[in-house]
Amino acid sequence: MKKYHVVPDRDVQGWYVKIEDTAPVDHYEMKTDAIEHADKIAQENKPSKLYILDQDREVVEERKY
Repeated sequence: MKKYHVVPDRDVQGWYVKIEDTAPVDHYEMKTDAIEHADKIAQENKPSKLYILDQDREVVEERKY
């Protein structure tokens, strides 16, 4: 099962979409855009999980596909 993450960048000026524990794949200015993209990728690669983190890098939501 692949794991996807939406995480803030170092300065919380934008948001990354990461696959597993690799380097970030995409960078977005808006968290909602990052979530939308990660959600699409996770759904296309079932079974998968999407973890959405807040600015403190705490998981605030987990989605399973």
